[in-house]
Amino acid sequence: MLKKRIIVCLDVKDGRTTKGVKFKNNVDIGDPVEMAAKYYKQGVDELVFYDIMASASGRGPILDLISRVAEQVFIPFCVGGGIGSVEDIRSTILAGAEKISLNSQAVKNPQLITEGARIFGNQCIVLGMDAKKDDSMKSGYRVFINGGRVATDLDALEWAKKAVSLGAGEIVLNSIDADGMKNGYELNLTRMIAESVAVPVIASGGGGKVEHLADVLTQGKADAALIASMVHSMGYTVDGIKSDLAKAGVPVRL
Repeated sequence: MLKKRIIVCLDVKDGRTTKGVKFKNNVDIGDPVEMAAKYYKQGVDELVFYDIMASASGRGPILDLISRVAEQVFIPFCVGGGIGSVEDIRSTILAGAEKISLNSQAVKNPQLITEGARIFGNQCIVLGMDAKKDDSMKSGYRVFINGGRVATDLDALEWAKKAVSLGAGEIVLNSIDADGMKNGYELNLTRMIAESVAVPVIASGGGGKVEHLADVLTQGKADAALIASMVHSMGYTVDGIKSDLAKAGVPVRL
């Protein structure tokens, strides 16, 4: 049976790790380089680094910081934020990233998914998607961009399928409604996308206790769970979470 992955997310703003609720009221919680090293030692399966202001402020990735984080971890490392061209993808990979997350830029230029997958391989191109409940959409969820600040006309399920057909090899699915609330992942949204695409789906937004991860990895059909607050500020460790998941019967790498 395929092992479920635990992924830690570092949201980065002005070179520092930050955490907010529903993408607002972000507070500084530390140095991303030191935090990456700590979570790597705790046995995290992958690390995700999101520059949450890059797209909104119209600039590219901070390559120097990405490279310093990459030096600390020897696991898959995914970088997102402000990557708007094949050259941005190339320079970010050269800085040490194994995977590139395209979110706002993928919506604005879907061809970038195809170009990126053609040159660097599907496994390299991750669709980052921020979705929010909206009953006027066919699936019940609308896609937002620019760090959750701008609504699009895209239906979450249709966009997930389209992005995979364009070449995305994985989806990080973030529920804006659940983000930072620590009340559990959006199981309905996660399961709907996971059952509709043939690539791994990573659940993001809402993890507050181990049961939440167990739920989204089993009932939500997610291939991986992305966590932030739990390890940043709630006293959990990655190895402790994995140990508890294993006891609950969820297959994880110990």
